[in-house]
Order: sequence, then structure tokens, then C-alpha cells
Amino acid sequence: MVLGALIFFAYAVVFLFRAFGSSGFEIGVETLNGVTTQQLNAINPAIMAYITHLHVATAGFIAATAVAAAGLAWYGVREGYGWAWITAVISPVLGLAVALPMHWMGHFTYDWVSHLGPIYVGTIIYVVGVALALIGLSQATPAAQVRP
Repeated sequence: MVLGALIFFAYAVVFLFRAFGSSGFEIGVETLNGVTTQQLNAINPAIMAYITHLHVATAGFIAATAVAAAGLAWYGVREGYGWAWITAVISPVLGLAVALPMHWMGHFTYDWVSHLGPIYVGTIIYVVGVALALIGLSQATPAAQVRP
């Protein structure tokens, strides 16, 4: 679980740096219908400032979720707290459930490998960790399962 969360965090850092230092819109999105960031900025700088603002906020929320999930897994799940496991599962699942469906609506073109690939890899690793942790929690002694 922690390794998957670290991949989410790394994605957020790359996302943040691309918001300020890239010619594209975000990871795997170089143009929007052939329009570059420079062209859009020339037409209306406020739109590019707003997009950058959204990307920075998105990077912050991805990073915050990664830190929360990793912390819950490392300090709560490893200690046998079922509530920590539940919270560590719900947090990234909620974020992915809100964010991913829009990627399949066809509103813009993106390189799915670089845009979503790291998140899918992190998610797969995270899910394996979730399953392993659940096996460990279910095999814990009853006294360990009832911890406050």
C-alpha cells in the first residue's frame, strides 16, 4: 500500500512541476485540439492562469491523498487497525472514482500511457497491498482486531 501511495505522490510532484515548467497542459496532454499552451496564452492569459491553478490544486490533492494513504497504511494498518485499512482504501478510491471517468469521455486527446499509466501502475500495486493487508488483518488475533 505504501509503495502504491509513493507512486501517487511521485505523480503529483511531476504534475506540479509540469504545471509551471512545461510546454504542454499536463502529463500526456501536449495540445487541446491542436492548440498549444502558448497559443492559448496569447489568446487569453487568464485561461492559462486558471488551468495552471487547477493543475496545481490537483497536484496538491493527489499528493495529500498519497500522504494520507501512506500514513494510514504505515502507522495504522501495520498496527492492525481495521479503521485505518478502511480509510486508506476509501480515500484513493474516492479520488480515482471522481477523476478517471472524465478521461474516457473523448473531450480531448491525450497519451494514455504517460497520462494515466503511472496512476494505473500505482493503483495496481496499491490494490495488491490492500489485499495483502486485508489477509494480514483477517489473520490477526481477536485482541489485535479490536484496538481502539
